[in-house]
Amino acid sequence: MSSTLVRYEILNSTAIIRFNRPEKRNALSRALIADLTAAFKRVAADPKARCVILTGEGPAFCAGMDLDELRGTIGAANDVVWEDAQKLAELFELIHALPKPTIAAVNGHAVAGGAGFVTVCDLAVAVPTARFGYPEVRRGLVAAMVLPHLLRHVGERLARYLLLTGELIHADEAARHGLINQVVQPEMLMETALIWARECAEGGPLALASTKELLRRCSRQALTLEEFARASAEPRLGDECREGLAAFFEKRPAPWINETPR
Repeated sequence: MSSTLVRYEILNSTAIIRFNRPEKRNALSRALIADLTAAFKRVAADPKARCVILTGEGPAFCAGMDLDELRGTIGAANDVVWEDAQKLAELFELIHALPKPTIAAVNGHAVAGGAGFVTVCDLAVAVPTARFGYPEVRRGLVAAMVLPHLLRHVGERLARYLLLTGELIHADEAARHGLINQVVQPEMLMETALIWARECAEGGPLALASTKELLRRCSRQALTLEEFARASAEPRLGDECREGLAAFFEKRPAPWINETPR
């Protein structure tokens, strides 16, 4: 595991995993996804780690997929696009199914896949300035992999609003709807997450693992992991995604936006 893109430390009985790509707002490159996967596998095998806190370095928690890297896959072979989607889907599932409690300490904006990481964690605390949302449709993409996790937390009405409009919501609204548990001042973010981790660690390891597995079985989605990954990958092969990404980087409206004079 690279020591530059992900920071891993053990504090008492808590593993702290940090996105460490602040210059890119912790955007998810292939290398970062690989390092996060290695970090969470390390947590699963580490007997000293009873709980996990996931947080970010810099002003953002995670800005979602690295769109510059994604743009480079446009026109690539189908298996490249499929493999990228599959690896992110497997990472979300690894975190969701981890037998140890996971806590997202959201230090800034959590957007697209970044918001997905919040939803696959068991608990979430955020600073007041954090924003949450899924702007994928505005780029001609589909937020398929995060959809079932979002639905579990907020219900269908808000999920439809977030997924179809691409709008971001404030931390207070995210807490009201159950997307996160609590909003705290920045100086209390890690302290709150560590208190929760300590409280979770008071539970028996087998009891916690069994409880998490029961929760996972109760909320099992209708579609398979592969189906969600494919639904995420397929739009990346089409013209709409190509045009949407071009518009994003050129800072102009996407071609499907009908701008009429007011």
